[in-house]
Amino acid sequence: MFQLAHFSDPHLGPLPKPSVWQLLSKRLTGYINWKRNRAKSFSDLYLNALISDLADQQADHIALTGDLVNIALPEETRLAGIWLRRLGSAEHVSVVPGNHDAYTASGLQNALREWCPYMLGDDTSAKTPTFPYLRRRGPLAIIGCSSAIASLPFMATGTFSASQEEATARLLQQTRDCFRVVLIHHPPFPDATPFHKRLIGAERFRTMIAEQGADLVLHGHTHIHSHQQIAGPNGTVPVIGVPSASNGPGHRKPAGCYNLFSVQGETDHWQVKWQTRGVLDEKGTIGPVGETINF
Repeated sequence: MFQLAHFSDPHLGPLPKPSVWQLLSKRLTGYINWKRNRAKSFSDLYLNALISDLADQQADHIALTGDLVNIALPEETRLAGIWLRRLGSAEHVSVVPGNHDAYTASGLQNALREWCPYMLGDDTSAKTPTFPYLRRRGPLAIIGCSSAIASLPFMATGTFSASQEEATARLLQQTRDCFRVVLIHHPPFPDATPFHKRLIGAERFRTMIAEQGADLVLHGHTHIHSHQQIAGPNGTVPVIGVPSASNGPGHRKPAGCYNLFSVQGETDHWQVKWQTRGVLDEKGTIGPVGETINF
């Protein structure tokens, strides 16, 4: 049995103090949002408790689907790289970027450089991240896609391009003998978000899955529990999202959680047990959330 843990949107804090010139961009609105809202609901107390519990579960691999930072300040991104190395080795942790990691175009480039080993596929000749990437871990083929783009103020859109669709389809074809897990930050199912937070190219993504198939799609972005299905060539494919790992209880969105998927079986006969563990109270107690699901 192979265990895959998934969490997302840690939005690591506290936010370093930005300079005036760093705020002369979309970062200004994000900084105001952090001060007014997110600094009150996000806490290292809950994130650290969640990560400690995750470590106790001894998962074989960890998937992190973006938004490590808040407004992509260079110092934020550097500190997130240190945090990633504490979380686990690049061999053990797979990352795809989110829209907050790409708050500016230069911010995304910094993230790709600072977190590079966590976003490389098994091709050891690669020096910089390219998406999609492929990692084979046990019976899993982990395919990391990027929807992260720099967008206009008050927008949090992502993009799944035609070129990425073509490359991802090839990887899905090559790994039909594996349990195929696709990572992407923005949810690809219909009506997943408000218009200004949508995935541009979501229909393209769904068409690709309908033609090539996959066994599991994991995303972040919405900061809520979600379990949807999209069409595959031989039935539906689960699409599962998770709340922000830093969110505390008693706020507008659910408290921080992570999902643990236990996979066993063989091609076309996979069995998956899905458990959710998360923050249960203001003290940061971690425990099971909801029922264990088999699919």
